[in-house]
Amino acid sequence: ATAIYGSRGANGVVLITTKKGKAGQTAVDVNIYSGVGQVTRTLPLLNTQQYLAMRHEAFKNDGATPDPSYDYDITGAWDTTRYTDWQKVLIGGTAHFTNAQMSLSGGTANTQFRIGGGYSKQTTVFPGDYADEKASTHVNINHSSTDQKFKILFSAQYVYDYNVLPRTDFTGLIILAPDAPALYNSDGSVNFQNGTFSNPMVVALQKATATSNNLISNLNLSYQILPGLQLRSSFGYTHYEMNQSDQRPATAFYGPPIAARRENAFGNSAVNTWIIEPQISYNRKLGSGKLDVLIGSTVQRNQTNATGFDATNFLNDASIPNVAAAASLTTVGNDYSEYRYNALYARLNYNLEDKYIINLTGRRDGSSRFGPGKQFGNFGAIGGAWVFSKEKFIENELSFLSFGKLRASYGTTGNDQITNYQYLSAYANQGGLPYQGVTGLTPNRIANPYFAWEVNKKLEAALELGFLKDRINIEASYYRNRTGNQLVGYPLPAIDGFNTIQFNLPAVVQNTGLELTLNTVNVISKNFRWNSSFNISMPRNKLVSYPNIANSAYAGTYEVGQSLFIKNLYHSLGVDPQTGIYQFRDVNNDGQFSNPADLQFEKQLAQNYFGGFQNTFSYKQWSVDIFFQFVKQTGLSYLGSFDAPGMFNVNQPDYVLSRWQKPGDNTNVALFSPNYAQDPNFLLGQSNAIISDASFIRLKNLSISYSFPDKWKRGLSLKNARIYLQAQNLFTITSYKGLDPETQGLLLPPLRMITTGIQLSL
Repeated sequence: ATAIYGSRGANGVVLITTKKGKAGQTAVDVNIYSGVGQVTRTLPLLNTQQYLAMRHEAFKNDGATPDPSYDYDITGAWDTTRYTDWQKVLIGGTAHFTNAQMSLSGGTANTQFRIGGGYSKQTTVFPGDYADEKASTHVNINHSSTDQKFKILFSAQYVYDYNVLPRTDFTGLIILAPDAPALYNSDGSVNFQNGTFSNPMVVALQKATATSNNLISNLNLSYQILPGLQLRSSFGYTHYEMNQSDQRPATAFYGPPIAARRENAFGNSAVNTWIIEPQISYNRKLGSGKLDVLIGSTVQRNQTNATGFDATNFLNDASIPNVAAAASLTTVGNDYSEYRYNALYARLNYNLEDKYIINLTGRRDGSSRFGPGKQFGNFGAIGGAWVFSKEKFIENELSFLSFGKLRASYGTTGNDQITNYQYLSAYANQGGLPYQGVTGLTPNRIANPYFAWEVNKKLEAALELGFLKDRINIEASYYRNRTGNQLVGYPLPAIDGFNTIQFNLPAVVQNTGLELTLNTVNVISKNFRWNSSFNISMPRNKLVSYPNIANSAYAGTYEVGQSLFIKNLYHSLGVDPQTGIYQFRDVNNDGQFSNPADLQFEKQLAQNYFGGFQNTFSYKQWSVDIFFQFVKQTGLSYLGSFDAPGMFNVNQPDYVLSRWQKPGDNTNVALFSPNYAQDPNFLLGQSNAIISDASFIRLKNLSISYSFPDKWKRGLSLKNARIYLQAQNLFTITSYKGLDPETQGLLLPPLRMITTGIQLSL
């Protein structure tokens, strides 16, 4: 399926089909919906009394005394009677979502059109005035000549996006001490508690904005020269530009406002892309079958311009968005790059009696991202299918089988998705003091003119079955993708002066999987219909080969024969009942854990299987859709996101209350200690103890809609009218220890979104 798209389809293909106008009376379609969203899962963190007890116990265990110049939470600098639920403050807000779309369509038998526009706005659950606003418009015109030989299709879409988001995810700050100071002073200014409190509202003051303009246009022309012989071409142009700013006002710093502290980092970028794809196709009957031949070419060019500069010393905070108000302006980046791609390809398809199908594809791709002699690659694919349900013996003997198809394909695609010019030497301004009045140059990468196309070899086989006049449809497919010559930034030792070099790895990585799909029409009657759909995917990953990996930079990262998602970790032996300290397996028995031999490949952080189950119920004007998502996987528990219990200003889940307290205690939580550098606590985050079951079942989508009866629509002069209620992420069933099994770590979990809307056609 990806062979015809070449390197652009190396990592998969997503096809988007836009709606087109239909001949007939002009129609107006309106769709408006609005809703709210909130976080549904939180962590059971310690309250103030539990937190303070943990801190004091940690110092007692270490035989240490709190430092008044640092341990503000327990030495009197902070009010120890305060309690703040930071999850409620920082991620407990309500996100609001509004979307409105309108289109006008119609036309004649030869010319159809569709034009429309839309607006959407979505806020966040974070404290502060954050939102993403989009305004869009689109047009689609389709015309054909009277004899239907000449056809033209033009489509264009423009999207304006204004995005204001915090510079960081507030979720990572929910583990602040529960007795931390108030966020604001009585005068409304940010409270730094005399320089002892890193106030999270500083993030809210340091506003990051991004404004983008995106134009996507496409023109398709086709002409039938002779019966079966057609010439066509598509022309595409895309323009994308983004203007960003990162504002840091003086009020975001502790101390009196100082002009030098008022900063704004600006970044402007523009990407222009054009693509031309001429094609000629020929189809004709050949014997009792049909032959289709396609020959085509692709020519594409991308141009990117980017500039970045820092502006400082503004007169006041209100002038920071205006770059002209800065007293000092420094250019920190100025980049231009160009990418060129071209390809020549051919496809031959022969369909014999709609039962036997063979497909051959060949192509030659060229990319400017490779050096001389490496720019071109040859790729191809072969596929075949047998619709055995059309065989006479199947039709006669297996009448319950309404459809049966066996298909298989094998092919190669190339990948050139790296940054431009990596095969060339590059230099940058030295900066700092000039030498004899001239600014020097310094190299900023090591050139490698020898890397070439990454190659992905794809094999797939599938069986499709339909029973009882297609009321039951089953599809089972197996795939095997082998990737070689991977384009990576190969790590280098610090002595080389650079961190990486662009490189082709001599490795073979294999991804295999089995995918099953079941679609059924369970009940069908005059007023009621029930459809179900179930799918499951079981992916597997393996490093098939890597010659001399033991002497490579990945010796401690990957292992031949194992999954790439297996982490190299220490093996945890739990807590010593006598000392209360975490124990780990000393593989080489040297009494230390600095030797790589103590790290072992044990468990992979990956999905064992995943899928979904959807049911659609329709009764007269009512329709209900329910979709469940399920995932069987391993992941990182919150043990990998938290520092050692007992550290300053770091709250903990109440799980730590079962800690070791005296000799003989059997527990999985070590004694409290404020010293993160203590080896056992540090090693815990690099051990298999942080890996846990992250499986879940989630009610992902629920939709209820009602379509107005025909007599109501006639009374309101409407062609169609529907109201609906939609919900996402209503509930999750999981044993995962953390905020969310899908995102994992201290990241914002998926929101429970509930929206209502109305759809009208005039």
